[in-house]
Amino acid sequence: MTTLEMAAGEPGPWRTARGSRRFFLIMALAIAATVVFGFTLNASRFNFDVSTLPPLVHLHAGLFAAWIVFFVLQSALVVSGSVALHRRLGGLGAGLAVLMVITGIAVTIACVKRGATPPFFPPNVFLMVDILGVLCFFGLTAAAVALRRSPEWHRRLMLCGTIMVMSPAWGRILPMPLLGPWGGWAVFGAMMAYLLAGVVYDLVTRRRIHPAYFWGGGAMFLTQILIGPVAFSPPIMAWTASLLPS
Repeated sequence: MTTLEMAAGEPGPWRTARGSRRFFLIMALAIAATVVFGFTLNASRFNFDVSTLPPLVHLHAGLFAAWIVFFVLQSALVVSGSVALHRRLGGLGAGLAVLMVITGIAVTIACVKRGATPPFFPPNVFLMVDILGVLCFFGLTAAAVALRRSPEWHRRLMLCGTIMVMSPAWGRILPMPLLGPWGGWAVFGAMMAYLLAGVVYDLVTRRRIHPAYFWGGGAMFLTQILIGPVAFSPPIMAWTASLLPS
């Protein structure tokens, strides 16, 4: 904001509605870049034939990749002024989110059955990291859809929900085997940096934090602290044991 703008009481470019829309597009692009980097890094480390993976894994990957593309596209449509098209595509996004939950849980269970879980997570923890994470994503996204007529709530909750599906990417970027029991918290901290960017933007441009971040961030934190207790609860331990290959 220039001195002239401050004296005249006029908003700087990032304080306007258009500036806000641009910020959320930048956040969507940052998330997309992180996901691409994480999976590209993983592919460069290991030489494996993706064609040998079960079809369900390919479907799961395609749906989650489609969500990232969809999230960027929707943000870009709002910036370009194509709000009507953005709204028409909303139903497609809602359906995609449902499919992501179904396939996300199905793939997680299938991985435990095949013994294809990351070595740095016990199978019961892996189950809950993925299942609780995708359920949190869906809850935040559903809330964003319900509040679609309140753009400030909608875009912040959508951001929070999409941050939740970044954990596989960060799990491939961070040196998880070296982090030991703190690996899960390291991934969570990396994801929360994106939410913090939104909080800082609010403080700079609005002088206050929008309550959507308290609800979204609270749901994300609650999900994280529930993983351990739920994963090591007797029902989940017994379920995990029944899934493991003999």
